[in-house]
Amino acid sequence: MSGTAVRVAESPEDLESCFAVRKEVFVAEQQVPEDLEYDEYDARAVHVLAVRDDGVPLGTGRLLTGVAAAAKNGGDAGVGALGRLAVTRAARGLGIGAALVRAIEDAARARGLTAVDLHAQTHALGFYERLGYEVYGPEFPDAGIPHRAMRKPLV
Repeated sequence: MSGTAVRVAESPEDLESCFAVRKEVFVAEQQVPEDLEYDEYDARAVHVLAVRDDGVPLGTGRLLTGVAAAAKNGGDAGVGALGRLAVTRAARGLGIGAALVRAIEDAARARGLTAVDLHAQTHALGFYERLGYEVYGPEFPDAGIPHRAMRKPLV
């Protein structure tokens, strides 16, 4: 991950980079309909962005809190919701995804949250398990892709 920075996306340019990565990964690569990929939660989410030293975006993810998170995790406003984690094809295997997850967890801790939930594509369960997330509940489809709910307590 040398030569890469992970930060909270604050500028309009940062947010544009986050959305561009999501479009590349989810819309183009995974064929998620664009109207499902972007939602009303984007405006209130904490977005994180991984960029190379030369400014090229490599990955992104978002944290939902409060009512938005509760809508995703079964009603617990003390639990954040990690979502829209995406790493460009060229940057996979470099530790970018794990760094993004850690940045989202740090943002959740800073907001006093006690845990982070996520809905993982089933092919990515091992990735999240290695980061301390545990599966709960049955498999379900999201945008036609099988998912499982996962949670990690924050200490």
